[in-house]
Amino acid sequence: LSPTDKSLEFDRDFRIRHYAGDVAYSVVGFIDKNKDTLFQDFKRLLYNSSNPVLKGMWPEGKLRITEVTKRPLTAATIFRNSMISLVENLASKEPYYVRCIKPNDVKSPLLFEPERCRHQVEYLGLLENVRVRRAGFAYRQIYQRFLQRYKMISEFTWPNHDLPSDKDAVKKLLQGCKFDHDVAYGKTKVFIRTPRTLFSLEEQRAEMVQRIVVFLQKVWRGTLARMRYRRMRAALIILRAYRRYKVKSYIREVNRRFKNVRSMKDYGRHVKWPTPPKVLRKFEEAMKSIYNRWWAWTLIKDLSPEETLQVRAKVASLEALKGQRADLGLQRAWEGNYVKRDNPDTASSFTLVSSELQRKDKFMRVLFSCNINRFHKAEDRALLISDRHLYKMDPLKQYKPMKSIPLYNVTGLSVSPGKDQLVVFHTKDSRDLVVCLQGMVPANESRIGELVGTLLSHFK
Repeated sequence: LSPTDKSLEFDRDFRIRHYAGDVAYSVVGFIDKNKDTLFQDFKRLLYNSSNPVLKGMWPEGKLRITEVTKRPLTAATIFRNSMISLVENLASKEPYYVRCIKPNDVKSPLLFEPERCRHQVEYLGLLENVRVRRAGFAYRQIYQRFLQRYKMISEFTWPNHDLPSDKDAVKKLLQGCKFDHDVAYGKTKVFIRTPRTLFSLEEQRAEMVQRIVVFLQKVWRGTLARMRYRRMRAALIILRAYRRYKVKSYIREVNRRFKNVRSMKDYGRHVKWPTPPKVLRKFEEAMKSIYNRWWAWTLIKDLSPEETLQVRAKVASLEALKGQRADLGLQRAWEGNYVKRDNPDTASSFTLVSSELQRKDKFMRVLFSCNINRFHKAEDRALLISDRHLYKMDPLKQYKPMKSIPLYNVTGLSVSPGKDQLVVFHTKDSRDLVVCLQGMVPANESRIGELVGTLLSHFK
């Protein structure tokens, strides 16, 4: 495509650079020989000509149209069929290679250029082949390079041999492959007579290379796995040491902060707990529970038996009614017997009646007493709960008992969630007692919590 290149005709010739020399072509008539053959109808036309010469040139035209059903083969199809036939023919023979030499560039049958021919002979290695063929051997190689290529075939030479020389190692290798009859050993090279021996060596080498590659992959993967294991193990050791350090630091800090809680006024309630590591969150909960139990025991260990019963009743009330009512009366002292306090004028009559009931029913102590109102009525009544019975009394009749219910007959207790003090005592015979506690003096004094806590503590 360069007009300044005078060695080729511009826009007509082109050159292919081959290792054995340059080859020039012309595009003029380049594809004429590749044109397809004529169709059968054209051959029939020329065969039917009145000119005997044309008729003789196309004898295929005498075939009838019914006898020819296919189109003629194209040049590509013919070339492909020819190549297939050639390959099949070569495959059935013993191959011998033919080297082609181009004698000149002008395609003259009488011109022979020595330099061009010598160049091609050197590139094709014909001189070496002639020397080897003259000696009767198809392949020769120095011992070191031969051993480097085929040493994996024999166990005596892989990966490195311990023989005196490379020549002895090559002899041991070929003897193990049973090719000793087809080789000759020179001073520095090994000679192989037939290509078939070399092909067999190549096949064994290809098989062993695949096995070596698999072995190397296995070793390398094992190395990677061990390296990964060492890193993971080192990380685990560091992680364990760090966790141990965090745990010890947390325990030391807890010990430091709570070391002198016995001498503190609030026994360490104001001490802030340190932030624990994640692994000790449940441990922190257990420690707080232990501390809270110790703190509670420290507070109640010096209480009198009466105060201990009151604390147990408050705890029972808190467990039963926590979140159900706003005021449980936990901040005040529970007196239990409120009839004497609320009505000091009639306290003597109430004391006389309660003593009479104690002699009659043989109960040990009074759990709770309070003035009540009848349900939906404004009449005043009194409620007395002993460790055996529940009594409803009439204050206007010197606290005369109006109703007596054994405590073992009480199955349950219901209270209202509002500010009122409505209480329902459920009994086995379904004759429930509905009362409303009085006790708003002082103002907002709720006695529901005390009633529930006292009964729960007694039944427990």
